[in-house]
Parts: sequence; structure tokens; C-alpha cells
Amino acid sequence: MKLISWNVNGLRACAKKGFPEFFRECDADLFALQETKMQPEQLEDALKFEGYHLYMNSAERKGYSGTLVYAKQEPLSVSYEIEGDVSREGRVITLEYPEFYFVCAYVPNSKEGLLRLPYRMEWEDMLRAHLKKLDEKKPVIYTGDLNVAHEEIDIKNPDTNHKNAGFSDEERAKFTELLAAGFSDSFRELYPDTVKYSWWSYRFNARKNNTGWRIDYFVVSDRLMPKVKDSMIFDDVFGSDHCPVGLIMDIQG
Repeated sequence: MKLISWNVNGLRACAKKGFPEFFRECDADLFALQETKMQPEQLEDALKFEGYHLYMNSAERKGYSGTLVYAKQEPLSVSYEIEGDVSREGRVITLEYPEFYFVCAYVPNSKEGLLRLPYRMEWEDMLRAHLKKLDEKKPVIYTGDLNVAHEEIDIKNPDTNHKNAGFSDEERAKFTELLAAGFSDSFRELYPDTVKYSWWSYRFNARKNNTGWRIDYFVVSDRLMPKVKDSMIFDDVFGSDHCPVGLIMDIQG
């Protein structure tokens, strides 16, 4: 089973930079997007791929946030909310399958000066409660732009970023708390010493110089980790300030 996740930073813009070609090339069973920045009526036919069911959660505010999942297999159920969150920012989609839950999320950015950190902390608690509740029923695959570089290995310049959004002690602690609740960071589990990034600023030639952050993940329930065959970061794929990440699983094994 092949799963892909990508923060496209505007799906319509990314579609002009090779997204449809990469999508077809991947032939993924599940393909999750974050930051689609569009409403359902704006989704062109060229982005409705044959052989896939499509599930979209758009923000109430136009041109902002948003998530979308393409699925080859129709899920048993779909939900677009987490308990307690009334923000209507289109940040979560949960698909239920016989063997697992698949959760796509676009975690809120704490913003410059950590202005939105209090909300981010509340949201993280709501999301973790959602994942734990699902995990009590069946294993979970959680993916998306989680907006945090967990460890120093996950960011090019850790020393100068401890008070910045995405690498604050508070955000990193929330991710540690999630993992302690029975989940695994699939890429880091398989590649404990590998330096790879999934996001680069558009400024200062960051991508050319590989001055990046690893903030896009596939997190799985601990008991699913033995079924993970590979966890990938496609840092040679362009079209967004993020690159896609992927997961290969033997879900039946």
C-alpha cells in the first residue's frame, strides 16, 4: 500500500507546476493534500482523477488552509471535524477503513512571534485526543504538514530557531507528547541519523542551499510500525515550498 502527503501551498498553483504528472506517476492508494486554498466549486475537472474518490475540507475563509484526500478505495466513513475545534479552517479529514484510520491534517502555524501559539497548543491537545480515541478502536495513520521540526536533526539551523514558530520548545514538546501516547514518527524510526527536509523558505535561496525543515510526516500507531516498509521524503520534487512525503506499508501482512 502506497500513501503520499503533500502541502501544495495552493493546489491550483501547484497544478501548473507538475502536480497532475506527479500524482499519476505515484499511483498512490491514498494521496493527502494540505493548504489547498480552494473551495469545492473551484476544483477543476483536471484535478478529479479517474479511479479515485475525493474528499475535501475547505476553510470557511476563501483562499486559506484546506485539506483534500484522494482515495482509490471508498472508506467506511469520513469525518471532517475534531471534537472541540470550531475554527472552520478545513484542517482535518479522517477516513475509516477496515484495518485502520487515515487522518490528514494541516496543523496551525504559530505565526511570527508565536502569536498563535496558545491556540496551537489547544488544537494539538484536541487533535491528540482525536487520534487516541481512534487508536482505541483500530490503528491510525496520521499524516500532513504538522508544522514542527521535532528534533535538532530535523532543521538546518536549530540554534537560532528555538523561539520561532515550528521549532519552539512548546511545539516540540507537544509532538513528543503525541509519540508518547502510542505513536511513531515513521521516517525517524527507519532513518534515525538521516538528514532530510520537507520545507524550505522561498527566501535566501533556502532550497538551493538545502536550508530546510522536516515538518511533514507520516506518524503511525506503534503497533503498525512493523508493517511499515519504507518512509520517504521526495526532496527532488518541486511545485511548492514543501515536497511530498510517502509511506509504503504491508497493511495485510
